[in-house]
Amino acid sequence: MSNKQALRDFQARLAQRLQAVREQTQTARWLAVDCAGLGLLLPLQHAAEIFAPVPVTTVPYTQPWMIGVANLRGGLHTIVDLAQFLGLREGRAETQGGRLVAFNPELNINCALLVDKLLGLRGEEQLAPAQGAGTRPHFASDQRVDDKGRVWQVLDLDALARFQPFLDIVV
Repeated sequence: MSNKQALRDFQARLAQRLQAVREQTQTARWLAVDCAGLGLLLPLQHAAEIFAPVPVTTVPYTQPWMIGVANLRGGLHTIVDLAQFLGLREGRAETQGGRLVAFNPELNINCALLVDKLLGLRGEEQLAPAQGAGTRPHFASDQRVDDKGRVWQVLDLDALARFQPFLDIVV
């Protein structure tokens, strides 16, 4: 008899925990990455999958920031060195140390950004609006600051995917 009661109690606790998980709101809003020392926030709704470095085939006559193309889960993706595109680094980066962050397929662009480091997920409650932001391209929306004083730049990947200089990969 006690086994049946223990099972009922366990099922009740499990049901309560599942209900609590369903009612929780998603707190993570951005993927925090590092590019040449700059903290960037990529909206989770625009970022898709994260990949370890894969072999990349170079493409001649392209911009220096376009590393090449790679097969990511059966799809051909353009690989862009985000730090070099943003003017934070000169010369081609090695893909071995970084990670590839693919754009969400809903953005209709087969592209992955090479970032130096993944720094985890960030939520709205962890970051406050930064003061005194300077001139930025339209795909770099606002800046945030964390409790340690580090400034983070929010990138709008949807706007970046439509930014003409980003689309003009031919030299």
